[in-house]
Amino acid sequence: MEYKSKVYIFLDDQIVPVGEFETPVRFELDTRKLVDGKHTLKIVGKDPVGNEGIKHIPFIVRNGPAIAIEGLKDNDIIDGIQPIMINAYGKGNQTQFLIDGSETPTSIPSWLWAGLIVFFGWAIYYVLTS
Repeated sequence: MEYKSKVYIFLDDQIVPVGEFETPVRFELDTRKLVDGKHTLKIVGKDPVGNEGIKHIPFIVRNGPAIAIEGLKDNDIIDGIQPIMINAYGKGNQTQFLIDGSETPTSIPSWLWAGLIVFFGWAIYYVLTS
């Protein structure tokens, strides 16, 4: 007679489990073998009596380089010539931090320009009137 519960781990819609383990179990999911995007981890637990329980855990894999875009957002309505800045950068090998390309340069926001103009206008007015 079996005295330990078992867990079967499935990935996405696979019929064959990724692993079959007696509990308790430590499992490492290597996402480097998965394509970027949405996935589901399905865990089926079976106790010694034969009762089953199922848990679905949705997750998103993003191993590829991060892509940052400035100048165009989802569903924007544009015309003419639209300047767009695109940057893609990866995480490296996880043991060394890559500084080159890991930050996306952005333009100065228009509200900051307006604030600077108001401040310097006030400063010039203050100097001239005192």
